[in-house]
Amino acid sequence: MNDIPKILITLGTLFLVGLVTDLLGRLTFFPRVTFLLLAGFAIGPSGLDVLPDFGEDWFPVVTNIALSMVGFLVGHHMTTESLRKRGKPVLWISIGEVLGAATAMFVGLIFLGFPPILALILAGIAPASDPVAIVDVIREVKGHGEFSKTLESVVGIDDAWGLIVFSLLLAVVQGVYGREEGWEVLLLGSWEIGGALLLGFLLGIPMAYLTGRLQPGEPTQAEALGIVLLCGGLAVWLNVSFILAGMALGATVSNLATHHKRPFTAIEGIEWPFMILFFILAGASLELQSLRATGMLCLAYIGLRLIGLLGGAWIGGYISRVTPSWRTWMGFALWPQAGVALGMALLASQHLPDLQEVILPVTIASTIIFELIGPIMTRRALIQTGEDQIAMGP
Repeated sequence: MNDIPKILITLGTLFLVGLVTDLLGRLTFFPRVTFLLLAGFAIGPSGLDVLPDFGEDWFPVVTNIALSMVGFLVGHHMTTESLRKRGKPVLWISIGEVLGAATAMFVGLIFLGFPPILALILAGIAPASDPVAIVDVIREVKGHGEFSKTLESVVGIDDAWGLIVFSLLLAVVQGVYGREEGWEVLLLGSWEIGGALLLGFLLGIPMAYLTGRLQPGEPTQAEALGIVLLCGGLAVWLNVSFILAGMALGATVSNLATHHKRPFTAIEGIEWPFMILFFILAGASLELQSLRATGMLCLAYIGLRLIGLLGGAWIGGYISRVTPSWRTWMGFALWPQAGVALGMALLASQHLPDLQEVILPVTIASTIIFELIGPIMTRRALIQTGEDQIAMGP
């Protein structure tokens, strides 16, 4: 019972920190995500170390909830009408940036003299983005234009492509090591992607037709939150990607629930408190020592990933014939990287324990950089493409 006051005080303080970061985000050119991460880093083990121990237990739960909500909201834009309108740029930009980041990472690390096996693993991790940070910056800027909607679709689908590439490269590495786990890893990766999409589709069908029927056109927050949390919980239980499951759920509901659009506004109204906890706890989990331990490899990873994203997104944008401004800024908007990449690194470490002391520090240390500068670049990209002016109106 002694933990109850500590839990309530901690939650109250963290939510007030979120209020302050929102104000700072409005007064400066830094997005609130960056301030939340810095706040978490300051109170975490590498800073003042004042966050209670139970914060570590909360992080997996908060991550599941936040990513499930973000996936659901991203899926909202994957309607048949949207895909007819934006399908070509979404497809080519997402494929371009995934292949660009993976190729640049592998070729660059080989050129710099790093082992091919390590280059393959980091090439599989490099394309992963952070939908939570990107979507939050879009919400903060109030971006409702074509660039924002395309970016949301790209950041949703590129994690699917990224998981496919990572699973294939991890299987190749397993084969190089001479173990009989390559096909097993490939099958697990296929299940993580395909099972997630199937779960979201199967849950989305009844949700689309049943939600809002108690009071026509007015589904409650309880309905929307209940189905999203159910989807996230089942995804974890089934060992599939909960962000992809949430995305498939949102896309299914958006396409089939023609009698209302309320589930998305209902989730948007309650997602921010979970986002506050997610980003602060993510910042608290990052260790300064990781930056010192990785050295040149971490710097190479950061530089090569940025080159690959910018080049790949530009090529994808050129093929799909988007405007020069889009080709220039879409790659910058995709800089944030966090939870999905960390999940890949943990999976690779489990299958390749000999490389664990290299893979995890590099991924964690680079996450610090990408989560601090990434949201800033996303916000810059949205402003440069006029999304903030669209939000302001004429």
